[in-house]
Order: sequence, then structure tokens, then C-alpha cells
Amino acid sequence: MDRNERPALDAMLKAVARREVDMVAAWSVDRLGRSLIDLLVLLRELHAKGVDLFLHRQGLDTSSPTGRAMFQMMGAFAEFERAMIRERVLAGLARAKEQGTRLGRRRIEDADAAKAVAIRAAPGSGKGIRRIAFKVGVGTVLRLKAG
Repeated sequence: MDRNERPALDAMLKAVARREVDMVAAWSVDRLGRSLIDLLVLLRELHAKGVDLFLHRQGLDTSSPTGRAMFQMMGAFAEFERAMIRERVLAGLARAKEQGTRLGRRRIEDADAAKAVAIRAAPGSGKGIRRIAFKVGVGTVLRLKAG
């Protein structure tokens, strides 16, 4: 994941680069990176600027060699856990497809869509979008085109 997609992380790293902080505190190791490589790069970047890391949930302080070693081990386990979750989700989706379960949003009944379009297209109906959206969502009513 690119840092541009994580503005808070980017702002924190800019503060680190400007040497505005001595230590970065985070709730947990999994809030910092999505892979062990990301975590190690982040830790190297922090330590290059003389900034340590404190992880509240794990009670870990990377200012010591022991803390840095524990950080690396926790990062490896966090990456493993994310991979296992992803694998289970994908297996569940595959099983649901095999059993014939239809995935995704439910289809709009043609009659409901036609009724919403007719009400919306009627001049002077005086009904707002929320009133028209009786069995469909407001966004759906806005997307439906007359004709």
C-alpha cells in the first residue's frame, strides 16, 4: 500500500523527518504496516532519524535491542495472521459459490426500478428522492434513468 493512501502515516513520517518527535507511539504493530518488509522499512526509517517506537498493546519499546528483536518477531506473526485470514475468507467465498450462493448486492426487481423511474420522471410529482426509494436505495434512484 502506498503512503499516499495512508495520509496519517505520511504526516507522522514527515514529522519524524523534521525531527519534531523523539518517539512514535502506536496502538499495535498491525496498525503500522501490512507486511514484515513494510514494518522493517518503517523501523529503519525511524531509527535513522533517531526516533524510537512504542507499541501500546504489545508493551514494546524498540529503544533496546531486545525490543527491536521482539518487534521483528511480532511483525512476522502479524503478517502470517493476515495471510491466514485472507486465505479463510477466500475459501469461504469459494465454498459459497460452489453451494450456489449468489454473492454481491441483491438485484433490483425490474418492477421496482420501473416504478421508481416513472415516479421520478413524472412532472410535478412532488416526491423527493427518499420517498421514491421505497424498495431501492437512494443512490440507486439517482442512478436510474428515465426512458
